[in-house]
Amino acid sequence: MLSVQQLSVTGRRDDLLPPTSLQAGRGGLLLVADSRQDQRTALALTLSGRMKPSAGTLEWDGKAGIKPLRQASAVVDSPGVNEPEQHLSVRDLVTEDLALVPRRYRGALLSTPWLKVNSFEDIAGLWTEQLRAGRRLELLTALALANPHTDLLVVDSPDRHSGDPADWLPRLVELAHDAGRPLAVVATVTRIPGDWTGPAAVIGNAVPRTDDDSLTDFLTESVPETEDPK
Repeated sequence: MLSVQQLSVTGRRDDLLPPTSLQAGRGGLLLVADSRQDQRTALALTLSGRMKPSAGTLEWDGKAGIKPLRQASAVVDSPGVNEPEQHLSVRDLVTEDLALVPRRYRGALLSTPWLKVNSFEDIAGLWTEQLRAGRRLELLTALALANPHTDLLVVDSPDRHSGDPADWLPRLVELAHDAGRPLAVVATVTRIPGDWTGPAAVIGNAVPRTDDDSLTDFLTESVPETEDPK
């Protein structure tokens, strides 16, 4: 279980990540929305232990701190961080990513056998920039899961490659609900799809109480509607 309370990252001018609280358990997919790419990426990097928070708490399976998160998580396709370079071939991308997996799990550093075993032979000869949104996500998440210790998958803005949720949402749901390897999956998105009925949150949702419980946080999962001025 990933548990986050009042998590924030201070930027040079304003909050890179405003206070945010959320929870995500194994076997489930949590969508977290914000219109700003920099805030979505900051959340993805902080949830995966790649960025140190300025305030707030993070816990993975009851263990606090960055180290447990780094060991259990993988951040996927984060812009300017680990998104594939456009000039990179799929074969080279696979070779580079497999080299990051602990040696005892990765086997020989050969992309061709891995592409065949994982049913990516159809895209083996392409450049990464040629990949369609859905196939790109399938490839990158499969590479992230090559490490058997990955239990938390944090996907950064999959909707930036396609505004159609059908191109990325089914894959994330499939990964979260895989009975053989139940994962906690968190995806940052520009907006929550209209037909999504699962867990959702918004960045900046953590507001301190003003009563005697002011040290606790509460999670606001939707933005209140404003009254029609008419």
